[in-house]
Amino acid sequence: MRLAPIVLFTYNRLHHTVETLEALKTNELAEASELLVYSDGPKTLQDQFSIDQIREYVKTLGGFKSVAVIERPRNLGLAHSIITGVTEVLNAYGKAIILEDDLLTSRFFLKFMNEALELYEKEEKVVNITGYTYPVKYPLPETFLLRDPGCWGWATWKRGWCVFKEDSRALLNALSRGDLLRQFNYNNSYPYSKMLEDAVSGKNESWAIRWYASAFLGNYLTLYPGTSLVHNIGNDRSGMHSCRSNLYDVKLSAKTIEVTKIPLNENENARSAFEAYFRSLRRPITQRVLGFITKLKGRYHRCHVRLAP
Repeated sequence: MRLAPIVLFTYNRLHHTVETLEALKTNELAEASELLVYSDGPKTLQDQFSIDQIREYVKTLGGFKSVAVIERPRNLGLAHSIITGVTEVLNAYGKAIILEDDLLTSRFFLKFMNEALELYEKEEKVVNITGYTYPVKYPLPETFLLRDPGCWGWATWKRGWCVFKEDSRALLNALSRGDLLRQFNYNNSYPYSKMLEDAVSGKNESWAIRWYASAFLGNYLTLYPGTSLVHNIGNDRSGMHSCRSNLYDVKLSAKTIEVTKIPLNENENARSAFEAYFRSLRRPITQRVLGFITKLKGRYHRCHVRLAP
């Protein structure tokens, strides 16, 4: 099996980058894998110091077959950095495993990714492999397929990435014309189309929402593990596009995920489990609002009692 190169995108978070790479080094295929680190350029002089620290750390890194650092002289921003970097690597290697600097991986992550890339290489309908699975309440199969690429630890081939479309407006219009927005939003359980609208209006530059829309519109599939192989440690307000949250926390798989051929269609049970999970994300907010209203009612009641004759 020809191993795919690992592509890591970094910016200015040294601690997260170290954790990500130390976890990756525990993978059994790490020592046989090439690592390519794309280091984006600074927005400010303060960022330059952190970026320099990361670049020096990576240059001394062991545990991989080889390590190369691609130092961007100026800031491209996350979306442009990933789109151009992934395109460059896929043009050179034909396939790649892609990570950002805040993703802890199970020691079985690289094995799953490489085996899945090998097994589904010629399946034109499958354009992506992902390592992260939401912490749903319902049991999932060993592996399953969805029309949702995922973006927290993923892999693809050059032929898969060719379906990616950068034009947010064209993607949104295609979803609207096809009356697909409700389905795109997992039966309106999560506002993915709003993210795409924000990309059109310039409020965000998300590459991931465009990757999802591109695959969804083409009826292309992504392979998921039934148990997550990736845990995001960046939901701590340290990133440019993150907020503090533990809603996406998962327990990493402690065993190998068996990769076998499965029917090439979207798993409706898994999609329903994701939908139920997305709906559950709203409940903490609802509960806080209800709690606030209850407190207000209590205050009103106490005030009413005091003023009564």
